[in-house]
Amino acid sequence: MAGVLTMIFSFSCLLLLHSPCCSSHPLCTNFRAPFTVETTLSFCQYNGSVCCSTTEDLQLRNRFKSMNVSASGCASVLKSILCSRCDQYSSELYRIESVPRAVPVLCNSSVSTRSSQSQHAKIDYCSEVWDKCYNVSIMSSPFALLATGGIPIKSTSKLTDLWHSKGAFCDEFGGASDDGATCFSGGPVLLNSSENRSPPSGICLEKIGNGSYLNMVAHPDGSNRVILSNQAGKLWLATVPEQGSGETLGIDESNPFLDLTDEVHSDGELGLLGMAFHSNFQQNGRFFASFNCDKVRWPKCSGRCSCNTDIGCDPSKLSSDNGGQPCQYHSVIAEFTANGTTTNLSSVTRIRPVEVRRILTMGLPFTTHHGGQILFGPNDGYLYFMMGDGGGNGDPYNFSQNKRSLLGKIMRLDIDTIPSAKYINELHLWGNYSIPKDNPFYEDNELLPEIWAMGFRSPWRCSFDSERPSYFLCADVGQDRYEEVDIVTKGGNYGWRVYEGPSLYNSSSSSVANKSSNFINAIFPVILYNHSSVNRVEGSAAITGGYFYRSITDPCLYGRYLYADLYADALWSGFENPKGSGNFTTTEHPVECANDSPIQCTTRPESKSPAFGFIFSFGQDNNKDIFLLTSSGVYRIVRPGRCNYICSMDNSTGFTTPGSVVDPPSSGSKFSNSQTLQLLVFYCVSFFVNMFLDGMQLSNY
Repeated sequence: MAGVLTMIFSFSCLLLLHSPCCSSHPLCTNFRAPFTVETTLSFCQYNGSVCCSTTEDLQLRNRFKSMNVSASGCASVLKSILCSRCDQYSSELYRIESVPRAVPVLCNSSVSTRSSQSQHAKIDYCSEVWDKCYNVSIMSSPFALLATGGIPIKSTSKLTDLWHSKGAFCDEFGGASDDGATCFSGGPVLLNSSENRSPPSGICLEKIGNGSYLNMVAHPDGSNRVILSNQAGKLWLATVPEQGSGETLGIDESNPFLDLTDEVHSDGELGLLGMAFHSNFQQNGRFFASFNCDKVRWPKCSGRCSCNTDIGCDPSKLSSDNGGQPCQYHSVIAEFTANGTTTNLSSVTRIRPVEVRRILTMGLPFTTHHGGQILFGPNDGYLYFMMGDGGGNGDPYNFSQNKRSLLGKIMRLDIDTIPSAKYINELHLWGNYSIPKDNPFYEDNELLPEIWAMGFRSPWRCSFDSERPSYFLCADVGQDRYEEVDIVTKGGNYGWRVYEGPSLYNSSSSSVANKSSNFINAIFPVILYNHSSVNRVEGSAAITGGYFYRSITDPCLYGRYLYADLYADALWSGFENPKGSGNFTTTEHPVECANDSPIQCTTRPESKSPAFGFIFSFGQDNNKDIFLLTSSGVYRIVRPGRCNYICSMDNSTGFTTPGSVVDPPSSGSKFSNSQTLQLLVFYCVSFFVNMFLDGMQLSNY
């Protein structure tokens, strides 16, 4: 079986070397979602979803006039280039996630034949720009910004003043359109819908634990260890067995990693709801937990009430909810530390339940819809905190649409910059954190400074795609009709309670009925289903968000977004086509447990499908394998062949390179640094050399 691991390792090397950097969904250069303008743009002829307001359109017109270009051919291409900022894919055209550009990436003759971009992009537009403009005088040329180190110049210049040849010019401004990037060809970006990949025939699982957990995060040391936690407030360090080893989850529940049961109030939708390692945990030992507490039971559970006069809410007029008084229960984010016992933080197996710092405390008006998940952004390192609308049928106080309320919002906090008391008071913050300088508040001071996005009812499990961090997907539990998944962007409004899913929402229990959607620019879900399609008998549904599948274990699942429902013994995936479009088609997958599962699975009556009970959450380890956390135990997705499911890119004797799954190499690869590439190649080559020299004999797995 030496060939098995050889093929697996070679596939892993291909994944590393061929990882794409981007392939973003529609997104503007300010990290906001495109929108529809009420008045057609008069200068930039873009229709539908755009990234320019009428004011910005006028600014681009004035800038174009100031260039004072006499040659009509050059003027035409320059206008197109300026207006590319209005394109719904402008963030990708201007590569804002790497080094922001003064002009978009111009398509040139090296365009990949496997392009995800429409055929019209396969022209040498960079050469066209040069041919029409190389000897034309341009005032305050955008091309001059790169040559002058980004410093605007007021003088007139020609392209030949700055670039000695067409080749040199296109080396700087040209780029290929491939599956990892997009380029500008003179007009709106269009994507192909040519990929026609059949859905997997089924998802194969193995059961590796009987415990019931709510959260799972991978240990930041890169090992096969994870942290699991339950709703009551206990967290455990667990060892994940190798695929196919026949072993179960290594966990000692008598020895918790952290025990917060004295602080956590667990009941219904209250409890320990989130946890996160700091992005730099291996150096600073910082660990964070998000939980609910009861101020009656715990004196340190004390903070401002989220129902207050600033938002037109009087807590004294709220009735009790499930036996709790208004703002008796609080949402808390607390910081703990692994420092103090050893300098080797990977060896820490227990953290003292003593708060280092209280990040945030907020009183809750009702006992439901609290979200509670916390995540660190993979690119920016900021802490994202998911908060529901606070409860009550139909969000009766319309908290989600209130810009002065943190309820129904996703927050983005800087927990590395310690604020002064003066700073906290001036911004009326809810705890010890600072505000990132690019939060929407700095563009819209009607918003509370913590808010990143708004209009959520009860976000339950969000994740960043490990290969495309701009894909920040959140599942949002619906009220009466719809469950949804949203791509979350800066300043986005996701509709609740004006909308539930794509439809206007009206409720007799709400203080104001929704008669019009004119006052919000809602972003609609990318994945949606009706309650009745999940549970036809009871009509109940509560979505559980998951992850983009990025493991090599099941190649046929690769790149699909997995999700589930609390009340359904089923798994779904969303497949984006065209890639980068934000358009998803969904599939419900047959699910079985492998016959050689370490723990035998209980199945549903007259079915081979596992009886999950309730699917609480998903987990992901350092190998990118996906886990299901359910009321009946912990399950892991394994090779489809173990359940006799057919995947053309998987077989029992090894893996073939799944060309339609692995993204092809791109000029913008996140491994484009030559030293990183050399290092990866060195390790891959070294592996094969050692295999040859040592004649390794590997047993079956």
